[in-house]
Amino acid sequence: MQNDPEVQQIVKTYQLGLPRMPISGRSGELLGRGTGSSLEFQEYREYFPGDDIRHLDWAAYARSDVLMVRLYRDEISPKTEILLDASRSMTTGGTTKPFVTRQIAATLALLSARLGGKPQIIPLDDSRPLKVMKQSELTWLTDYPFDGIASPVEILDGNLLPASKKSLRIVISDFLFPHDPASLIRRLAVDTGSLWVIQVLNAWEADPTVLGGRRLIDAETRSECNLLIDRRRVAAYRDRLAALQSELARECRRAHATFATLIADRGLIRLCREDLSYAEILRTD
Repeated sequence: MQNDPEVQQIVKTYQLGLPRMPISGRSGELLGRGTGSSLEFQEYREYFPGDDIRHLDWAAYARSDVLMVRLYRDEISPKTEILLDASRSMTTGGTTKPFVTRQIAATLALLSARLGGKPQIIPLDDSRPLKVMKQSELTWLTDYPFDGIASPVEILDGNLLPASKKSLRIVISDFLFPHDPASLIRRLAVDTGSLWVIQVLNAWEADPTVLGGRRLIDAETRSECNLLIDRRRVAAYRDRLAALQSELARECRRAHATFATLIADRGLIRLCREDLSYAEILRTD
């Protein structure tokens, strides 16, 4: 995918939307928003289980009766970890969604490499242990099949992810699997320097239309059922999707992570120019 013309155009036009500073010892040059040991105080946020209790602010607790931690400007090591949902769900609706997902993963890996980020792509599939692909191995991404059955939650439950202390972690998924957004985001954010959460949907998943009676096939299990896709069911689906996106966005804000929803049918160029730039995942200067 690194030779894809659109990917190359984006790589020449944009850079990752991260603050920059000179390399400092072993820490690196990308600034994160983790709770670190730097002396530069940044802000407060609500305490999450797993946070360093040394950064609890008891004065703030006395004022608000809410446990708060002090966040410091923390450098992250020059490492970018891209967690790529490799389940069959990513192939729904034809070839556009998986193709654009591959483009996005390749683009972010190449932009990270330009900053010295030592990018790794980790497909969340059924491999045990999970494969870890370096930038030099990006050619495998072109034909990656997205044929996994396990969901990202199952992979987290199995403690299968490699340690990623102070890295930039980017998660790319449709997030259309059963999960609790609060728990998922907390677990993804543990020990990271920065967390970006990117939801990729096809146009019909984002805004479905009435289709009448249809035979539906589950992407993961291949089980089938007959369903009447009428106005009532479409409205209920839209409400659930909106609630899911609202919860993911809220939990990302609480964890000082970035959340963006991308509609694959818009194409990589437009997604980068509008959606990813608006989310400050990409920038042009």
